[in-house]
Amino acid sequence: MNKLNIRKWFDDRLGIDEISAFMTKKEIPQHKHTIWYYTGSSILIFFVIQILTGILLAFYYKPTLELANESVAYIVNDVPLGWIIRSIHSWAATFMIALVFIHLLSIWITKAYRNPREMTWISGVLLLVISLAFGFTGYLLPWDELSLAATKVGTDIPRSIPIVGTWVTKLLRGGEDVTVETLSRFFTFHICVLPIFILMLLALHVYLIQKHGSSLPLDIEKKNIPVKSIPFWPNFIYREAIFWLFLLGLLLTIASLFPHHLGSPADLMAAAPEGVKPEWYFLFLFQTLKIFPAKILFIHGDTIAVLLICLMGVLFFCLPIIDNKPAEKKGKIITYAAYVFILYAVIMTVWSLL
Repeated sequence: MNKLNIRKWFDDRLGIDEISAFMTKKEIPQHKHTIWYYTGSSILIFFVIQILTGILLAFYYKPTLELANESVAYIVNDVPLGWIIRSIHSWAATFMIALVFIHLLSIWITKAYRNPREMTWISGVLLLVISLAFGFTGYLLPWDELSLAATKVGTDIPRSIPIVGTWVTKLLRGGEDVTVETLSRFFTFHICVLPIFILMLLALHVYLIQKHGSSLPLDIEKKNIPVKSIPFWPNFIYREAIFWLFLLGLLLTIASLFPHHLGSPADLMAAAPEGVKPEWYFLFLFQTLKIFPAKILFIHGDTIAVLLICLMGVLFFCLPIIDNKPAEKKGKIITYAAYVFILYAVIMTVWSLL
């Protein structure tokens, strides 16, 4: 069987020529906000890195009370290149979550969620939630003092929610307190449950992007300004590849120079160390909870803070429905709200680190 017959065999079954024709005909608009298009595919690159390095780590990791920390130490100290694989896995998670935030904020500012792309935005917000859940569940797996204390604090926060709060905390912990049941549960979520959900959402998200195409910025669309376009394949892919190579080089450099530290094994009976803080992407929420007083009138301050954060999350999720006419005055206020949120998140994060 020659090469042409092999190609035809695969094309008849997979539709390779149709996919190739679609990619060649697909065009990407060129304007001052085109750079934000690169962030979407870069998230996918880091997600693939997470999968590959996660599989390698799972070969050696043992999610038990006695062996969790010891197995991570074995990966770092004894497995060939284990330390760099763990470091890449940890830093790739940071890069991915940062890019998801940047991607969604750029869509918010440019109002790329407007009709008919509401479902694209909603699926993107759900992908952010799952990405944060990946970070939260993965943080406990080294089973050291800091991860144990941070998980106790994090899983205790939902308790402030009326009616369902205690149930949510018990669901996350697998009981009243953080124990080996929590470790087992977090490991299952991290390597099984969350990957299933994120793959389904990614498939939907990519489909919606291909169906509706790339959105033009609102100011260009309103003025009906002609916009140049370039073919998705190979022109835009080559430009994206340059951006990917830059990010991969940055990832490898940081992972090599700043490998993630592994602390002492967790002790369920020991007191929590001072200054326990979550990962950077939760710091602004952590500091928000801290600035509320113990009580406001007759209601606990934590309860008000958590409910306000939940309300903001719902509004963020429903942004395309709230801002259904972006060109009006309300739409401009929502754009300003994006800049206020960025400023607030930066200030709270820096404050938390001081």
